[in-house]
Amino acid sequence: MTATRGRSRTRGRLLTALLTLGPALGAATPAHALLRPSSPSPSTPEGPLASNGPTTPDIVDSTRRGGRAVALTFDDGPDPRATSQLLDVLSEHHVKAVFCLWGDHVRQHPGIVRRIAADGHTLCNHAMSHDDMSTWSAEEVRADLLETNAAIREAVPHARVPYFRAPYGAWGRTPGTAAGLGMQPLGWSLAVEDWEPPGTDELVRRLEEGVAPGSVVLLHDGGGDRGQTVAAVARLIPALKSDGWHFTRPARRG
Repeated sequence: MTATRGRSRTRGRLLTALLTLGPALGAATPAHALLRPSSPSPSTPEGPLASNGPTTPDIVDSTRRGGRAVALTFDDGPDPRATSQLLDVLSEHHVKAVFCLWGDHVRQHPGIVRRIAADGHTLCNHAMSHDDMSTWSAEEVRADLLETNAAIREAVPHARVPYFRAPYGAWGRTPGTAAGLGMQPLGWSLAVEDWEPPGTDELVRRLEEGVAPGSVVLLHDGGGDRGQTVAAVARLIPALKSDGWHFTRPARRG
């Protein structure tokens, strides 16, 4: 959630135009096939999600399990340092999380995306260049989301991307468009503002005091120095586990 993220609407419009003109030019465009969002089959990357019911435009902000359950989600990566350190922490404690991937960063660090997937974590589309999409047309949104998924699947072929999270939480027309592409809009119920690092101790305090049954926690592994977040998560997980909490994933649909 830094202020340095530029807009890329021109690129989105260009991709939209290419997707529209491709068939007329006789081009066999793989991305054009992805524009058929209805009823994905089990053979498509979105198929396994669809088998648990259709995605909806409702923004999910709770876990799929009840009780003392919490879901950790990380935005704006992958980052060559912070994401790798977080993956080490999560592996040590046998915790699975959701990584909301910034498409430009995916293309810069595809090996980290491959490790995220290999470690069994869930991938989430977090747009190509972290633009505020709240005023975009559905066509612009669709083009950006398709480009981001293509970048993810360049790193991890046939990867499942079951969630979309809007940059800045600026949803606009994105929920319906994401759902049409087989991605459930993913929100959060607890944000501890780690994008402006307040110190590790303060982050731990905010997390421990803010977590509630079913919380979806918003944290960051990219977009800046996330060393405090890594350290806070390393302390939080064993503390919550010792207090009877378990870690799970967000609900699959609204």
